[in-house]
Amino acid sequence: MSSGRANLFRFLAGAALLAISGMGPVAGQAAPAERADVADPIPARTEGIGPYSRVILRNVIMVDGTGAPAQGPYDIVISNDRIAEIRSIGAPGAIDESRRAEPGDHEIDLTGHYVLPGFVDTHTHLHTLSDGQNVPSDYILKLWMAHGVTTVRDVGSGGRPIEWLADVKRRSERNEIVAPRIEIYPMFQDILDRPVNDPETARLAVREAQRRGASGIKFIGGAEDVLFAALDEAERVGLRTTMHHAQPVVAYADVLQTSAHGLDSMEHWYGLPEAMFTDRRLQAFPNDFINTDEQMRFGEAGRLWQQAGKPGSEAWNNVMDQLLERNFVLSPTFTAYLTSRDFMRMSRAAWHDEYTLPSLWDWYRPSRVNHGSYWFDWTTEHEMAWKENYRLWMQFVNEYKNRGGAVTVGSDSGYIYNLYGFGYVQEMELLREAGFSPLEVIHAATQEGARALGVDDEVGTIRVGRKADLVIVNGNPLANMKLLFGTGTLRLNDATGQVERVGGIVYTVKDGIIYDARRLRAEVRDMVARQRAERGIPAGPMVIEAVDVSR
Repeated sequence: MSSGRANLFRFLAGAALLAISGMGPVAGQAAPAERADVADPIPARTEGIGPYSRVILRNVIMVDGTGAPAQGPYDIVISNDRIAEIRSIGAPGAIDESRRAEPGDHEIDLTGHYVLPGFVDTHTHLHTLSDGQNVPSDYILKLWMAHGVTTVRDVGSGGRPIEWLADVKRRSERNEIVAPRIEIYPMFQDILDRPVNDPETARLAVREAQRRGASGIKFIGGAEDVLFAALDEAERVGLRTTMHHAQPVVAYADVLQTSAHGLDSMEHWYGLPEAMFTDRRLQAFPNDFINTDEQMRFGEAGRLWQQAGKPGSEAWNNVMDQLLERNFVLSPTFTAYLTSRDFMRMSRAAWHDEYTLPSLWDWYRPSRVNHGSYWFDWTTEHEMAWKENYRLWMQFVNEYKNRGGAVTVGSDSGYIYNLYGFGYVQEMELLREAGFSPLEVIHAATQEGARALGVDDEVGTIRVGRKADLVIVNGNPLANMKLLFGTGTLRLNDATGQVERVGGIVYTVKDGIIYDARRLRAEVRDMVARQRAERGIPAGPMVIEAVDVSR
């Protein structure tokens, strides 16, 4: 990215293309340094052991990702990068030693542990030091891996060339770096070095993206003929597609219209309630509404579902029926907007103190120029509207799943107090809140995500012959998903009378390489501690306000 482009702030229909922050300092915090095209090398891998010819994971309880209930105990055998054998060794409390897998080169006793398929995050952004978030890519990659995310779909990386991310993807495939597998979905408007204003150029952009290594394309807007030509071309050449249906285009491109033109999946929820309007064609905006004022935009977005057809109505069912018929995929990203319904909860999440870099905190704080930092004067009324928004939105997503529709887990972290890795587990909890059972959540996070990306023949389930991508956690995450957070959960030890912090993923396995997730999290904590020390920021909660006039 050129320095001119790095410093160019531009929104397109509500999604910032990752501008450079111009925020001033806060008491106790130094101002972020000027940055443009900052070198951000991802270091060579020094973590992880293996792969081995024969690894034995002994005494595990397995959740295979297909929706089947937990089973075990098993001995799982990994040969190099593949699952070679899943051997039943009896029943809980009745292990038959004669049925055990033969010894291996490396063995781990995982009594009391659950093993899940590696998680798939269908909505990510690999930010860098050149983005407004001003975080090293290595920081993000390790947070993902420390939370069991072994496959991601990147839906736009700060306008950098496709080749940049393709190189990161290749290094990940060779396991030269600590990183998930990466599926590349560049933002459509970033593919060419010029605007796309006609159908032929739109088709050219799609073919160019494929030639340069894209796995698919993410759309956000565009003129009607340009958008539909690009969708048609993507379907013709076999590229998968997803879309953030931005407010300026939903009048002619709601989710029914785009899916009819071949769109495979949608991000967030924009474009969905608009397809269910019954007494209007356009959202009821206040007359002083300006879409590029982020508090106005997100404030009115919180009132949108209430304008759509009611649950169970003809409009509601018509949209759902057509999307189901088209095998359409929903990537809700509930966690992306969670701060809108409870600012205090998200801005004071337990993990921020040790895991959020101060430079990222600079991006989160209220700002007129940073995307998603729209807390200019966020009120109780805003939060109440968003709570109702969530109630209706969650009802649609849960019903869609109940009727056989595909729903995946996408986190969209790096904005709105939503932290990489942690936000993914929050998204799982939010699907649980929406009505998914714990097994349905795991299914969405694994097999459904892999299917949406077209990689389910390799990852997403625990099955002989599949890639050895696994999440290993001490305890039962079906009973308590908080065990998956890097900060774990609190538990009273009745024997000592002391409160203990337990949980956190123990191992993440990718391509048969076993990563100590606790070590990865320690490395991230060290990154944060060093930056806090450099800025003179004391331990404890990060400061949001510069001046407190409430006293």
